[in-house]
Amino acid sequence: MNRRFGALVALVVVCACAELLAGRGLSPSVVADVLGGGGDATERHIVFQLRLPRLLVALGAGACLGVAGLVLQSALRNPLAGPEVTGVTPGAVLGAVTATGLGLAGWESPLAVVVAACVGGCAGAALLWLLAGRGRGDPEQTALHGVLVSAVLGGLTAMVLLVAPGELGSVVQWLVGTTEGRVWQHWHLLWPWALAWGAAAWLLAGPLTLLRCGDELAAAAGLATGRARSLALLCAVALTAGAVAAVGALGFVGLLVPHVAVAVFGADLRVSLPGSALVGAAVVCGSDAAAQLLSRLLAAALDFGRLTLPVGALTTCLGAALLMVVVRRAPSRTF
Repeated sequence: MNRRFGALVALVVVCACAELLAGRGLSPSVVADVLGGGGDATERHIVFQLRLPRLLVALGAGACLGVAGLVLQSALRNPLAGPEVTGVTPGAVLGAVTATGLGLAGWESPLAVVVAACVGGCAGAALLWLLAGRGRGDPEQTALHGVLVSAVLGGLTAMVLLVAPGELGSVVQWLVGTTEGRVWQHWHLLWPWALAWGAAAWLLAGPLTLLRCGDELAAAAGLATGRARSLALLCAVALTAGAVAAVGALGFVGLLVPHVAVAVFGADLRVSLPGSALVGAAVVCGSDAAAQLLSRLLAAALDFGRLTLPVGALTTCLGAALLMVVVRRAPSRTF
């Protein structure tokens, strides 16, 4: 197990180095020189004030989504219960977009975005909870209601954009998902939030492991299943809201990363929760580095002066392709 954690930490470090080196404007040798203490004022500003906070925000958001997805899937006993398909992420996006459109939040007030995203995420989860009713234990029914809730919240987001579009750049970032323009202020808001709710999720690892075995077994072991599930959902919503407020909606990260973590580290959440955080951090950071490299290649191939591919577009495309491959290779599998 320690070797698996060691290999995953090494992968995160590789992805982080790729993220630092992938941006435009500075060659890898210049970045290495700046990290070694050299470089001029402009080069040091690019590395320490632009690339480094962007890297940390990508790592933190990925870890939040990885943990949130595993908590949701365990609490609901549903392998399809990612934040994207349970109304949590669409609700958080709706909250952030509404706050921006009304002028209550934006680039200059990221804390207001976090609060608005939390309110929206809680509303989305509550709506799914009410609609699912007694069918909450049925994965297919819950997934179907989650798609319905996500569609309704997406429609409401479109209506808000029509009525109060606000700052176009601020709105689009939460719809697509990007780390472009993230600075130290975003990181200083994200890391204590992620640390507090991540620690709360880890304290629930034992109850969540019991919930994965079924409510009857968990109750027989003395667990108050309703209270444990409610606390777990609160953690998942808070972690998702923090990630959405920082980078927007990143498709499929919270849905697929928990499956990788459980496959590598097993069903004991005391181990797989930290593993899911590391896998999520590696996926988002690596995807952001790949998105920056692709942006440079596409700009050169299409003869564009500047082209930016958001990381959310890349995670959505890769996640959808991976899900299709898994479904086609194992059509009878309950997924």
